[in-house]
Amino acid sequence: MGVGAVGRMPPVELDPVTLSTLLAAAVVAGWVDAVVGGGGLLLLPALLVTGMPPATALGTNKLAAIAGTSTAAVAYARRTAVDWAVAGPAAVVAVVCAGVGAALAGAVPPSAYRPVVLVVLVAVAVFVVARPRVGVVAVPGRRTRRRMVGAVVVAGVGIALYDGLVGPGTGTFLVLALTGLVGADFLGASAMAKVVNAGTNLGALVVFGVTGHVWWLLGVAMAVGNVVGALVGARMALRRGAGFVRVVLLVVVLALVVRLGWAQWVQG
Repeated sequence: MGVGAVGRMPPVELDPVTLSTLLAAAVVAGWVDAVVGGGGLLLLPALLVTGMPPATALGTNKLAAIAGTSTAAVAYARRTAVDWAVAGPAAVVAVVCAGVGAALAGAVPPSAYRPVVLVVLVAVAVFVVARPRVGVVAVPGRRTRRRMVGAVVVAGVGIALYDGLVGPGTGTFLVLALTGLVGADFLGASAMAKVVNAGTNLGALVVFGVTGHVWWLLGVAMAVGNVVGALVGARMALRRGAGFVRVVLLVVVLALVVRLGWAQWVQG
């Protein structure tokens, strides 16, 4: 039985060690995604190392990720207040925009966006370090109607398109955008980010699935691991608070800078 599109053979053969590595990566990625986003930083490269086509790696990653982000979204919603006035509309728009991005995946060469993303990430890291109180305490006065609309556009359109096209770092970008635009603390922004990220994953997954770029059996197995990691990560974030999320955020941003920098200047 095919595990890519119906009737297709698997894109690559996986030995037990490689399969175990992918499943372990799915657990860790679920934890990272639940806390601050950026699990694709681990999972997508792990899939690409197997030699499967990039589009299949992206699609399979979305299948695993949607399970984890949805689980984390429910966990956050049960324990903390989610700003649905922002997260709800952004998630709906994100389904469509991420689908558009997925349809265009491969049309834009990585060399076109890597430098821009790198500059943004470095600026973010400097800002978070220089302003240690940002995101640790919510700023309710920043939640104006104009900023809420801006947050929906940035998260539901811009970041969602990026998620469909590329993926890694989407959750991190969502947390940063929601913190900066509507004054949420890192914990509240992470909760909203999971809702929006579930929407981006759904939109991209539908397109990748229709076009035959999902390895379904592997994706389902990785989804189980992603859910386990997401549950642990969400509970840790809720228990330890915004300060803990800030530390993980910095680590993930720096890891993204290293990973994209390596791809830009070493791999070419």
